[in-house]
Amino acid sequence: MPKTDLTTAPFAYDGLDRVIHEKARLGLLTSLMAHPKGLAFADLKQLCGLTDGNLSRHLQVLQEAGLVDVIKGYEGNRPHTTCRLTKSGRRRFLDYLAVLEQLVRDAAKAAGTAERAAGTAEKAAGKDDRAAGRLGIQPV
Repeated sequence: MPKTDLTTAPFAYDGLDRVIHEKARLGLLTSLMAHPKGLAFADLKQLCGLTDGNLSRHLQVLQEAGLVDVIKGYEGNRPHTTCRLTKSGRRRFLDYLAVLEQLVRDAAKAAGTAERAAGTAEKAAGKDDRAAGRLGIQPV
């Protein structure tokens, strides 16, 4: 995907990777980030509230993208699957989080600007509740 010029499209957020930016996969990657040695399939399933099928499919997508390793083996006679972030998966996730943090900062700034503009417009229209209270007028 071509990168957008930040000067002409500052709100494009090209770094919001579609592979990561899915609720279940975001939860999986966050869980794995918190457990660098990896987690068992059953633990991931419980932590993220997913069914076996959903978890398997999301892990497959993440594995195909090179974000996670899925290690299948046995503990005793029972099958055991462990999942962990790859080195490049950890880097991509941190890069994704940096873009997400910028998005939150931009949204908060925009919300603050909008609230200040709305307050200024209300004052200009004579709808400032504090001014009305000083005049003995009750807001409706």
